[in-house]
Amino acid sequence: MDYVPLFLEMRQRRCLIVGGGDIALRKARLLHRAGATIRMVAPDILPELYTLLEDSRHQLETRCYESEDLNDVYLVIAATDDKAINTRVAAEANARHLFVNVVDDAEAGSAVMPAIVDRSPVMVAFSTGGKAPVLARLLRTRLESLLPAGFGRLAELAGEFRRAVGEHFSHINDRRYFWERVLEGPVAEKALSGDLKEAGQLLMETLQASQPASIGEVYLVGGGPGDPDLLTFKAVRLMQQADVVLYDRLVSEDVLNLCRRDADYIYVGKKRDRHIVPQGDINQLLVDQARQGKRVLRLKGGDPFIFGRGGEEIDTLSQENIPFQVVPGITAASGCSTYAGIPLTHRDYAQSVRFVTGHLKDDSYQLNWQEMLDPGQTLVFYMGLMGLPRICSELIKHGRSSTTPIALIEQGTTQKQRVFTATLSSIENELKEKNVRAPTLIIVGDVVRLHEKLRWYHPGGNE
Repeated sequence: MDYVPLFLEMRQRRCLIVGGGDIALRKARLLHRAGATIRMVAPDILPELYTLLEDSRHQLETRCYESEDLNDVYLVIAATDDKAINTRVAAEANARHLFVNVVDDAEAGSAVMPAIVDRSPVMVAFSTGGKAPVLARLLRTRLESLLPAGFGRLAELAGEFRRAVGEHFSHINDRRYFWERVLEGPVAEKALSGDLKEAGQLLMETLQASQPASIGEVYLVGGGPGDPDLLTFKAVRLMQQADVVLYDRLVSEDVLNLCRRDADYIYVGKKRDRHIVPQGDINQLLVDQARQGKRVLRLKGGDPFIFGRGGEEIDTLSQENIPFQVVPGITAASGCSTYAGIPLTHRDYAQSVRFVTGHLKDDSYQLNWQEMLDPGQTLVFYMGLMGLPRICSELIKHGRSSTTPIALIEQGTTQKQRVFTATLSSIENELKEKNVRAPTLIIVGDVVRLHEKLRWYHPGGNE
């Protein structure tokens, strides 16, 4: 993230605009609407600017910029068509630690002017960091059509009842739950349609009938293999609602960033040889947090019910009478194989597929190897990086051909994805000095031969 988004309160604050042309006019209109006091300096100033800034509190001076123009200002905008002047303004403003925006040269300044969707008091602002202003305008057009004009009325109504809601609910979570129900229900519909009187009456009735939550709820959500675009709509909705997030090491940073930013985050990741939080403690933690009336998100990589121990967690929740929901996610076998261009089944190569855990509860490999010898069956090993040599040797030992193709997919579906292919007898040598790290997925079978032909995902030229 290159910038921290901020909303600045500009009423009665003095701003300097260096420039007097069309771009300066656009900036001046924005600042004028926000209540700023504007000092404008330029050899030539458009007549429209004199009309806009006719109030005596504004200053328009037809001359060249001088360093003293920075005195007593809060925000600076360099909006000339002379790069040298803009650069000088930016350098001198930065030296004084002032917010400065340089038109068409974001890197020279310290602030960017975002595209804005105005539904006052609701304001939506977004930026491309000056890299793609046309894209910002396209996004603004889309958002304009998505946000009803009545959003401002809804926000005003909420503001009128904010104190009453605060007095009714002593706990912040109960207030949040109440507002979420109200802002997505009949009250919101009335306000958006313009019937503020009916909306206010309905809101008061809803408030009087509402009671604090005595117990929370647990959301067991599959975060998929890493690409946030693979999340379900329901998963994202619950991720945004949760008060507490319990996550493990298989959850990608991009997925985790979609959770509520002000939620409490608890890392409960596990490695093959080290459990930061034992599974039993995780189960109890879910129960304890829910009993405090919180909405608890248990976010897992992949799918919670495929080698994710989700069944154990909801078994505990069920015994403790804790409400819960389960949202499936795209499991690593499906996501990683797809992004690697390796279909798990194919009419000419494989007619069945078997998912296998790479290590058992006691770290042993007491698997039924005889059932894995069919050349028409694709094998997918989860969590098998450390045990890869043993997996290959056992398959060969029990009768699977040493020339059987094998693929190892590292950090599948992400921008760091790497795919290594070889045979059962050569994969270990292939991976030497490749510094492969978990999470990985192993695919064994003739379908691996299709990787070179069918691969479509090329993250950052890694392959």
